[in-house]
Amino acid sequence: MSKIDNIKAVIANEMQSFAPFFKQIMHSDNRLLNFVINYTLKTKGKQMRPMLVFLCAKTAGEVHQSTYVAASLIELLHTATLIHDDVVDESFYRRDMFSVFALWKAKIAVLTGDFFLSKGLLVSIEKNEIEILKIVSKAVGEMAEGELLQLEKSRRLNITEQDYYQIIRQKTATLIAACTASGAYSSGANQEKVELMSEFGFKIGMAFQIKDDLFDYQKTGSIGKPKYNDIQERKMTLPVIAALKKADKNNQAKIMAIFRKKKKSNRDIELIVDFVKKYNGVEYAVNKMIELKNQAVDILKNFEDSQAKNALADLAEYIVTRNK
Repeated sequence: MSKIDNIKAVIANEMQSFAPFFKQIMHSDNRLLNFVINYTLKTKGKQMRPMLVFLCAKTAGEVHQSTYVAASLIELLHTATLIHDDVVDESFYRRDMFSVFALWKAKIAVLTGDFFLSKGLLVSIEKNEIEILKIVSKAVGEMAEGELLQLEKSRRLNITEQDYYQIIRQKTATLIAACTASGAYSSGANQEKVELMSEFGFKIGMAFQIKDDLFDYQKTGSIGKPKYNDIQERKMTLPVIAALKKADKNNQAKIMAIFRKKKKSNRDIELIVDFVKKYNGVEYAVNKMIELKNQAVDILKNFEDSQAKNALADLAEYIVTRNK
């Protein structure tokens, strides 16, 4: 079995029970909406976020109905944000398949995303899981702020390393932290343990995003987005930020002139990638990613040994070693 299969095996029963629980929540009497929902369910990825909720619940305590509600809320809100993101980005593909936006256009895609959001709110209120709703709602607000900060900085191309960490913490890590915190909370863990799990989520979430950003500077590795997508879209990620810090002003100016181009040639991209590698931007980003992963694993020392705890450590390792 692969590493991810070994991780899934620890929560196999919970994930098996989660599938019909989640599908029932998603059901609609509207024929078109149901068709879109079923398509969305078929195109879902590894379901890492629900996995995190269940693993953290089992590490911090026990799985309860609250855990299923937390996993459902996270998955509903995450799916809604992905659908809305595809509309904003006018993206026709999601995980190498057509996006909802591509098949049904913007209006239906936005309304479907809204439906998922409303279902997440309703299931939390109906099950009286207000604290879990607070945890996840705060994360959604942070994600929106992170996206706006990135847009603001991207226009000026003046992102510092600290700006970058703030952006990925808000954009990506905050939802992962909501998974880990709500999972711990649902198990009946005390506030200290919930906060520790939240910080664990932030660490692995940031490591996850750095790993994604590194794919633009590697020769292989398909992650469901076009190669050099970040470079073409003028996204200042950690490898290029780190390289720019080390380069002299003359080389900085040359690379930034290329980076500012709205459409880059293959030669332009080659020059940027070579520049990043020359000034050890990739190496710097990898080291920062490993550092965050190690800090996350260290947090797990505060919890009793268990299969679930070991699986969380393995998941942290998987995040930084995956090739897609």
